[in-house]
Amino acid sequence: MLAHRPQIGSLDHWPDLSSLAAAVRGGRSTARAETAKALETIAALNPRLNAMVSVDAEDALARAAAVDRRVAEGEIMPLAGVPVAIKDNIWVKGRKVTQGSRLFRDFVAPEDAVAVRRLEQAGAVIVGIAATSEFAAKGQTTTPLHGATRNPWNPALTPGGSSGGPVAAVASGMVPLALGTDAGGSSRRPPAHTGLVGFKPSFGAIPYGPGFEEPFFGISCHCPIVRNVADAALAFAVLAGPDPLDPHSVPVDIREDEPSRLTIAVSPRWGLDVPVEPAVARRMEEVVQRLRQAGMALVDRDPAWPAGAAEAGLGAIQQAGLAALHGEAWRAGPELIDPDLGAQIDQGLGLGGPDVAAALLLSERIALAAARFFASGVDAIIGPTTPCPAWPVEKLGPETIAGVPVGPRGHAVFTPLFNHARTPAISIPCGFDPAGLPLGLQTVTARGRDRRLLALAGRIEAILAERS
Repeated sequence: MLAHRPQIGSLDHWPDLSSLAAAVRGGRSTARAETAKALETIAALNPRLNAMVSVDAEDALARAAAVDRRVAEGEIMPLAGVPVAIKDNIWVKGRKVTQGSRLFRDFVAPEDAVAVRRLEQAGAVIVGIAATSEFAAKGQTTTPLHGATRNPWNPALTPGGSSGGPVAAVASGMVPLALGTDAGGSSRRPPAHTGLVGFKPSFGAIPYGPGFEEPFFGISCHCPIVRNVADAALAFAVLAGPDPLDPHSVPVDIREDEPSRLTIAVSPRWGLDVPVEPAVARRMEEVVQRLRQAGMALVDRDPAWPAGAAEAGLGAIQQAGLAALHGEAWRAGPELIDPDLGAQIDQGLGLGGPDVAAALLLSERIALAAARFFASGVDAIIGPTTPCPAWPVEKLGPETIAGVPVGPRGHAVFTPLFNHARTPAISIPCGFDPAGLPLGLQTVTARGRDRRLLALAGRIEAILAERS
């Protein structure tokens, strides 16, 4: 039996975010000391994982010194001295941010994204930029520009994508916090494959941008990637709330509901006719049994999705967006773009207006189906984050799941639904497969009930941590 710990690095390299920040505020540590620890860990581990694509130690230590001065002046910062990695598609002013693309290899961000600004205002220290798949548009983190990012649990495997760099950095202990993005599960599936918590808020709860134009159209979110739910809740408290730079940003519900009073639906396949690895299905059954024994009110109920909801009908949106943004560059210099992305661009160039309109209509129907589900007497829903564990790093996706041949997105079918529904969703660790690889439990609530979701996820996390 394999030990349940990463092969490279450690999930226990840092205290929780609240304790780390309290130590810096209380003078028991400094932002500079914590940043130096992060930089040393990155130098030791990154050559084996390729999680971080850009680290400027001088810049990071200067940012840490600024935080220490603010502490000395009496400023109270909830993330004082917390080292953070930023995904390579989120703007950090003055830093090279490439989207994992040779087209943007020399791009320097002219300003901070709102989420980056809020992290720094809260005292977090940006130590570097973490890898993404090109344009954050595939479920495996490997690019012609930066190469392959590897899974700390087994470096022969991928951490998934597109937030593979951020999760590899947190799971190996390089940093205790990373900021990712999620337009189809990119900050939930990789955490499930690496024993982490990935929280996708309601669309608009955390302001998005300023930043790159993206091919996803109204579903992408900034997401904290951490080791436990309490850290996710603290990061969300820092990041959430409207900002005039994002016209889609919205206020968030401040109410936390008592988890024991919630009715929770159990959906082992999320209402989809797709294969699930037996180890995932067995672990899901064990989780449900534990939650029932703990007194949670669980009901067996699947959402009623519109036809095409298993993502085949949604791909046209991303493909058309990629074609609109990068089609000319692909035609002019295909050697500059990841061939996997080039294939998506070619598909997008072949689409017509009705194809794109049909996909956008399907997106709206999914949002309506989710709204109706949560209006039917159900407060939350749980199921596996992914139908399989991590797969070999050189593969775009597993070729089979439960012995059934699947396409390159067969591993990703359970997460995009809730981007299109605009609801909050969180993946938390829920156990391991027989090879000792992490598995994730996805929990979802209605749009705007982010704090309800975090409270519920924290309760589930505590129940699963109890000895049987």
